[in-house]
Amino acid sequence: MASDGARKQFWKRSNSKVPGSIQHVYGAQHPPFDPLLHSTLLKSTPKVPTTPVKAKRVSTFQEFESNTSDAWDAGEDDDELLAMATESLNSEVVMETAHRVLRNHSQRQSQPSQKTPEPEPEPQPIAEPPVAPSGDLRLVKSVSESHTPCPSESTGDTVPLQRSQSLPHSATVTLSGTSDPHALADSALSKRETSRLDKFKQLLAGPNTDLEELRKLSWSGIPKPVRPMTWKLLSVSLHGYLPANVDRRPATLQRKQKEYFAFIEHYYSSRNDEVHQDTYRQIHIDIPRMSPEALILQPKVTEIFERILFIWAIRHPASGYVQGINDLVTPFFVVFICEYTDQEDVDKVDVSSVPAEVLRNIEADTYWCMSKLLDGIQDNYTFAQPGIQMKVKMLEELVSRIDERVHRHLDGNEVRYLQFAFRWMNNLLMRELPLRCTIRLWDTYQSEPEGFSHFHLYVCAAFLVRWRREILEERDFQELLLFLQNLPTARWDDQDVSLLLAEAYRLKFAFADAPNHYKK
Repeated sequence: MASDGARKQFWKRSNSKVPGSIQHVYGAQHPPFDPLLHSTLLKSTPKVPTTPVKAKRVSTFQEFESNTSDAWDAGEDDDELLAMATESLNSEVVMETAHRVLRNHSQRQSQPSQKTPEPEPEPQPIAEPPVAPSGDLRLVKSVSESHTPCPSESTGDTVPLQRSQSLPHSATVTLSGTSDPHALADSALSKRETSRLDKFKQLLAGPNTDLEELRKLSWSGIPKPVRPMTWKLLSVSLHGYLPANVDRRPATLQRKQKEYFAFIEHYYSSRNDEVHQDTYRQIHIDIPRMSPEALILQPKVTEIFERILFIWAIRHPASGYVQGINDLVTPFFVVFICEYTDQEDVDKVDVSSVPAEVLRNIEADTYWCMSKLLDGIQDNYTFAQPGIQMKVKMLEELVSRIDERVHRHLDGNEVRYLQFAFRWMNNLLMRELPLRCTIRLWDTYQSEPEGFSHFHLYVCAAFLVRWRREILEERDFQELLLFLQNLPTARWDDQDVSLLLAEAYRLKFAFADAPNHYKK
């Protein structure tokens, strides 16, 4: 009796639910089953109602045994299941089962919905994978791990956890292309560009534009729709063209445009005079050599450039016209003309559709912005061009400090910096980069203090070191000079320019305020 009492106390439970039927457990040795058959087997087992017990009572072992005795009664389905489990694994049976599962999947997917009739979906190319050779179990594994919707899922009934749900299955691949990483990257990039454009518009629309904030925002590039106005405003940081006050801008533009055409009326007729005819002739020769040809060779553009360059030369007798100045007109003109055209390719802008009055205003704006730029680097174009001579020497000293191997390689092959870097300083890298890259480069130059006169030196140093591997591979003077005068930048884009500018900024941060770093 004591042992019976102890046994009852041992099996006594205070607050636990009576378990229902035990679910089937499948090991890795069993073949995969048809999900429909699996669901039927699970449903055929009687379940205990899930209604919670209202009153607490003591459960003895005999009561526990009587309530769960049904779980140990083997039915016909269980006998069949156990027999299948004890059979030896046959590859033919495995393949037949896998193919039956695939056919059932295909039939269920091809049936139209009963609630809302819809057209029959197109057959999916991945619905039936190719048949694997006999004995290959990889196909069976991939099928068993994929999630197959059961009829009970659509009705909302609770279904016991199946094998296909208990194992991790491969992620569903969307055929619509929304998960394409390139599409997601483009979408994120578009959102960033839209956000930056909104910031520019807010700054430009204010009653007084914060020029310092505008420079910070412009350093990493200016969106095309706001670039014309931003360039006109940023020039005010050094020399002044448009005021920061919104109300004063229209009157300033009108006054500047009127002043420019007064110069045309007063000076342009003297282009054939003996004292000026050499200057005009040189301008007339240099313009067709400029790029892009599709833009420059348009008659209207040629006339505009001739007037701009001739008026500037007449009004700046200390330097006059020097080859290289003509290239500096193009970026301003293209940026301002693109405000009135839908052409995305800046190399192929057609001005024939732009009204004559608009072209006149663009010509005046181009002249004044180019003049403000040249005011900061005019010593590059005075007699003997001392500004360029000094900057080339500074470039040589800087490269010798940041990459001595490249410097020694150039010196060992008797390549002088003046032979390739003179053009870099004279044309501000315009002959080395595509026009689209020059415009992006000038976004930063406009926002950087002394960008054209000082920061350009570090850009040239970063530009030279950028080709370090190719330079070191060349072993003679001719090949080196030919490479440095024809650098492969035709496919460069904004990202390449941004990387170049980042490296230039790093060099400036290290050397600009430490002149002794130049010296060994």
